[in-house]
Amino acid sequence: MIVGPTAVGKTSLSIKIAKNLHTEIVSCDSRQFYRELEIGTAKPNQEELNEVPHHLINSRSIHHPYDVRKFEFDALKILTQLFEKHDYVVMTGGSGLFADAVTKGFDPIPEIEKDIREEIIKEYEEKGLVFLQEELRKADPVFMETADIQNPQRLMRALEVYRGTGKPFSTFRNKSIVKRDFEVIQIGIEMDRDKLYNRIDQRMDLMIENGLFEEAKKFFPYRNLNALQTVGYSEIFGYMEGEYDREEAIRLLKRNSRRYAKRQLTWFRRNAEIKWFEGGKEGDVLEYVKSQLID
Repeated sequence: MIVGPTAVGKTSLSIKIAKNLHTEIVSCDSRQFYRELEIGTAKPNQEELNEVPHHLINSRSIHHPYDVRKFEFDALKILTQLFEKHDYVVMTGGSGLFADAVTKGFDPIPEIEKDIREEIIKEYEEKGLVFLQEELRKADPVFMETADIQNPQRLMRALEVYRGTGKPFSTFRNKSIVKRDFEVIQIGIEMDRDKLYNRIDQRMDLMIENGLFEEAKKFFPYRNLNALQTVGYSEIFGYMEGEYDREEAIRLLKRNSRRYAKRQLTWFRRNAEIKWFEGGKEGDVLEYVKSQLID
């Protein structure tokens, strides 16, 4: 399992390790499942996809709802199939909740009454995103430390669970770890903050140069879909709705991407099982992985 913030170099490292171990890669990046979204999700390019077989990239449509529990089922099914022909499999991504779904599983969340969800949707439509953010900062500050606070669907789900159960959504995460029938070597990739933020800004400039605004324009009619409530698209939708100009949209794209990276690191650093390496030290990571396999 190779995790870390956006733009830190997970893709190239994963491909190198997968090739060395003669195996395949499974994605746990919640933004890269959707086949329609290309530029704004920083997927591996076609050349990279051709180097090593990849799974769960471009596997869904934005028009088909997908959540972490469906991912858990799909990922475990694929892993079972891959372990029939490989001793090792590489999984990589920046979505902590999805990574934990495979390594730890989830505590079951009770069924929430439908009228609670409907009430929250109505409040969101009347009061906006800031209302959801403020409510959850009071009700579930632990969740807000790592949540995508620009994604109203995720925030409404967390608030729905809190109101329906009386317990913060974060308390349902991994209280009792599920024992899997495979062992996991967990690798984290980090980088000096200024260097990482510079890479994020450069990547965003490249995305814009490659047509990010034009790509977002195609999906403007579907902007309320959950798959599009994410950094890289929501900022452009705001520009297209006339809330601010293009220059401000670019500033927000970069700022929110840096904030997203910070939340990713906050999530992963809570996991004491992760062995951390500096980005670019691919040889050191490979040496460590091989030492763990020998053990």
